[in-house]
Amino acid sequence: MKAFLIDRYGKNAGRIGDVAEPSVGVHDVLIQLHASSVNMLDSKIRTGEFKLLLPYTFPLALGNDLAGIVVRVGSGVKRFKPGDEVYARPPEDRIGTFAELIAVNENALAFKPDNISMVEAASLPLVALTAWQVLVETAQLKKGQKVLIHAGSGGFGSQAIQLAKHFGAFVATTTSTPNVAWVKALGADVVIDYTQQDFDSALSDYDVVVNSLGADVLAKSLKVLKPGGQLISISGPPTPQFAQERGTPWAIKQVMRLLSLGIRRKARKLGISYAFVFMRADGAQLQQITTLVESGTIRPVIDRTYGLESTAEALRYIEQGRSKGKVVIQIV
Repeated sequence: MKAFLIDRYGKNAGRIGDVAEPSVGVHDVLIQLHASSVNMLDSKIRTGEFKLLLPYTFPLALGNDLAGIVVRVGSGVKRFKPGDEVYARPPEDRIGTFAELIAVNENALAFKPDNISMVEAASLPLVALTAWQVLVETAQLKKGQKVLIHAGSGGFGSQAIQLAKHFGAFVATTTSTPNVAWVKALGADVVIDYTQQDFDSALSDYDVVVNSLGADVLAKSLKVLKPGGQLISISGPPTPQFAQERGTPWAIKQVMRLLSLGIRRKARKLGISYAFVFMRADGAQLQQITTLVESGTIRPVIDRTYGLESTAEALRYIEQGRSKGKVVIQIV
């Protein structure tokens, strides 16, 4: 089968090549991929940024989102059958959705929402699950709370805004001038145009800040939070608690402790908690997201679509950081 592969870490690594069809375990579901989508995680995996956390071997097929049709199921699979339309973020140790086929553990899968296309469905799993795990699991967001979601026009931000509004939060976000009206239409109550205004001067007394940007934005975000507030980052640095939960080796735990020491100390002095979230595959949570999509509560947001043969071009595009919503790879 065809897949987009890397043979080494590097900014421009990657090629379309032939690989063997995946084997199907007892609890696996073999899926014919109709679409995938591109995330900054794919770029970071390609450059080796996560090689301590995710020690992959080469050649490696990239891709962390899928929508497609079940072809075959393992003997232990009960929920899915051939012909079912499904979508998922595969477990991190079995990625590879920039391909024609993939085998995924059934626990990562959910039925595709009936009211959207395969292309639209493929845009959702990673970003929607990240938003859920940040806002629902970690922040335990409540009605009436104030949340700042950075980079509201991106793939993650566009879903996080919609989910936060569903739970009754007051939502602020940051974006550039061309996207101000667009993120307001997604539901943001306050939009900070970062080309015109500093968010840390304009906002105060927030309960939660969700960061997907760099260390400078992370540090400034402390000024926005009230005592008892939560600073949650999906872009790092990772915490010792995160390392403990993953059971990482002692040496890597120490690296993570040092990387996050500065921001944790600053947050603690202000009475603020800091957490790092690295999303995980979860079919049960994704099925709850399916319900929200089918009810019209949240909707996919797609910037543009590429073919599998243009995956390298799609990666270059998202690395510019200017996409409005998600970039999708259409395979069928």
